[in-house]
Amino acid sequence: MNPFYFAPPVFFAIAFVFSMLGMGGSQLYIPILYWMGMDFKTEAIPLGMLLNVVNSASAAITYGRKKLIKWRVAIPFAAAMMLFAPLGVWLNVQLPVKPLLVFFALFTAAAAVLMLSGWKPKRGDMSPRGRVALGLTAGSGLGTIAGLIGRGGGSFIVPLLYIAGLEAKFAAATSAFVVTCSGVSSFVSHLATAANPQWPIWISTVLAVLVGSQLGSRLMASKMKSRAVKQVFGWVLLGVAALIIVKDVILK
Repeated sequence: MNPFYFAPPVFFAIAFVFSMLGMGGSQLYIPILYWMGMDFKTEAIPLGMLLNVVNSASAAITYGRKKLIKWRVAIPFAAAMMLFAPLGVWLNVQLPVKPLLVFFALFTAAAAVLMLSGWKPKRGDMSPRGRVALGLTAGSGLGTIAGLIGRGGGSFIVPLLYIAGLEAKFAAATSAFVVTCSGVSSFVSHLATAANPQWPIWISTVLAVLVGSQLGSRLMASKMKSRAVKQVFGWVLLGVAALIIVKDVILK
């Protein structure tokens, strides 16, 4: 049986979960497409990045309507990530990447443990200037790193916003918008390599991700409490950290 028959239901499930967390899911889409038989550079990466954008953009629309996105953080964050990603791509040939991947895997795991433990950062309303400063500084740093290691950054954005003081729901919603902007930039840069997209697979997986994202984001926005979001995000982050270590450090 053609393994790609399993792609739509699998990606529906990934989109359902990741849309609740402000993450696009490319860290799972791309390796799954590659394991199913797609060429890594010319097929798996472009389609994986497209699905990443569809998932996060669909979720961001829902969160924007529900007024969960903190725009004073999101807009400068997204702009800085898009501007500094090329710097990360340039540094990719100048710096060893594996130590950085190990560091961020440990950071991701630590953030997961903090969320699962019930730890809460000190709250306090940030000033408008503080929100802009947070977006610019964090966005420029994560944009550079995202370009360096080839990630959309969602697994780093949410814990960073949470540690900075945003409630888990607002952090995930804000991340969805930021990930969409950085994902569009990455998708466009990879699109030229996809000379022969397999349209039936592209269309079926995009539709599956779109439906999964809408259902997941609406569930999060209307039903889930921040505590539940933290629990789901914590376990997913632990899985992402393990995936980084195994796929990008041990096997690479």
